[in-house]
Amino acid sequence: MCQIIANELYDKWKFVMTQYDVFNGDADGLCALHQLRLSEPIDSVLVTGVKRDIGLLANVKATPGDSVTVLDISLDKNRIALDVLLAQGASIHYFDHHYAGETLPQHPQLEMHIDTSPDTCTSLLVNDYLQGQYLPWAITAAFGDNLHLSARKAASPLAYTESELQALCDLGTCLNYNGYGSSLDDLYFKPTELYQKMKPYADPFVFIREEEAYQVLKNGYNADMVLAGAIQPEFSDAHTAVYILPDAKWSRRVSGVYGNRLSTAAPERAHAVLTALPGGGFMVSVRAPQSNKTGADELCRRFATGGGRKGAAGINLLPESELDLFVQRFRQQYSA
Repeated sequence: MCQIIANELYDKWKFVMTQYDVFNGDADGLCALHQLRLSEPIDSVLVTGVKRDIGLLANVKATPGDSVTVLDISLDKNRIALDVLLAQGASIHYFDHHYAGETLPQHPQLEMHIDTSPDTCTSLLVNDYLQGQYLPWAITAAFGDNLHLSARKAASPLAYTESELQALCDLGTCLNYNGYGSSLDDLYFKPTELYQKMKPYADPFVFIREEEAYQVLKNGYNADMVLAGAIQPEFSDAHTAVYILPDAKWSRRVSGVYGNRLSTAAPERAHAVLTALPGGGFMVSVRAPQSNKTGADELCRRFATGGGRKGAAGINLLPESELDLFVQRFRQQYSA
């Protein structure tokens, strides 16, 4: 009888336990989650937002026994919420490649896979964890994060043709493109909606061929990038370039991917793309030179809403009063 009661209590505990999947709304966060749930299918509560919405752990209200998987958001920016969740009795599995703070937390219910090296991304960390089960999706994410060399290196065992690699690069770029914006209204698809469209596809090439949402993103990306390409830099020299985009939805959608394109075209130069926001100020994307992927996170963290990683970082809201200061510090950071 005692064993029957114990089993019933265990079944009840299993029933009430909640799995939360907290992920960045860009290509890396989407592909990281997709790999994990292809390998470990489970119904979960999805917590995400636009790419710049990184304080996501504060949106999780856990109870003892709940499980939280965190993908591609800075531990440093979520440290207080992380401590709260651990105190509430949640178990947390954390994958990320952004700046994580000076010291990492230690807790028996916290498992971390964090690597801030400039040539990796969260999806590649998940790929290592899963021992390559869904490597094509990790390659897609690396391309989306503008880590082209890392993507190609990861793809080497698969012997893809150049056209196949380009197809994954285009997919990663479009998934990343969909994540940018100052609000969900700027996006073609909410990240939760886009993830649900990805969910049936273990093979990204099938997603490319069959999913209508991909063509929507590709058409939108191409049209927006034509508009961005008409913008002349505020200034540029051998070491740095600064672009300012107007207050428009297309500008906010391309703010990051346009920086990636500029960086790829001029890998020796650092780039800053500033996008005017409706309420004033600017959203900022910084790309360190590809030949020296350092300093972007340090630069952006010197401003109130800044953060990111060594090679690519941003500022959610740069006040107009700090524009000259930002440009000055940007140029100093990457001067010869």
